[in-house]
Amino acid sequence: MKLVVQGREVYAYNGGKPFDPALPCIVFVHGALHEHSVWTLLARWFAHHGHSVLAVDLPGHARSDGPPLVDVENTADWLLAVLDAAGVHRAALVGHSMGSLIALETAARAPDRVTRLVMLATAYPMKVSEALLTAARETPLQAIDMVNTFSLSTTAAKPSYPGPGTWLHGSNRALMRQTLARAQRRDGLNLFVHDFGVCDRYAHGLEAAAAVRCPVTLVLGERDQMTAPKSTREIATALKAKVVMLPAGHTLMAEAPDGVLNALRQALTLTEEPR
Repeated sequence: MKLVVQGREVYAYNGGKPFDPALPCIVFVHGALHEHSVWTLLARWFAHHGHSVLAVDLPGHARSDGPPLVDVENTADWLLAVLDAAGVHRAALVGHSMGSLIALETAARAPDRVTRLVMLATAYPMKVSEALLTAARETPLQAIDMVNTFSLSTTAAKPSYPGPGTWLHGSNRALMRQTLARAQRRDGLNLFVHDFGVCDRYAHGLEAAAAVRCPVTLVLGERDQMTAPKSTREIATALKAKVVMLPAGHTLMAEAPDGVLNALRQALTLTEEPR
């Protein structure tokens, strides 16, 4: 599905079903150097079980026009504009890593428009080491390999996604390299440095948490070395969030697909009223 948002073309995957704005909507927001395809299993399940789905490519990523936006705050405003363009007034937001910060800020900026918030592999603050930022600037392909080593806690989870026996490190590396190369060709920038800088600079998480009014769930990997679970304690308390721990690393959707799906099914069908 293609939309025009703030004068630029945006791509959103709809889970294999025609988009119907009258259905309860779920918006999936990917992380750094990723794109909509990381949500395929989850988007398809919810699209085939009574929801409308928007798994977006953020500006400057994959099929959405660039350039990428400068920070979490501007991207949150953009995400609200995506809802407007799709004819959606209220939606649940699901974000992974960098996308979790964008989802948090969006829920804070428009609390009346967000029904549920799910933050996967999140942390606040989401600081990036200077060594990794330097590697991203100088040797981005090697930095991608570093991130894969930190993001995955095993070489071949069983079962893994998209299918048993998938080489998780190789598939994630290929996706990140493709996203990096595409942005370089189209916008002439290092998207790795950009995305990690967006995470590193975001400083309004606790203020945003105070403005959120919907039920919140954090889905974390017990062995996550990129956003360690211990770094979520303050933000989880501020959000009054339910915390779900899974036996996985940072790239939860690939390493623990069934666990993530089950966690989202519970989080997005809660019955309690907004706070």
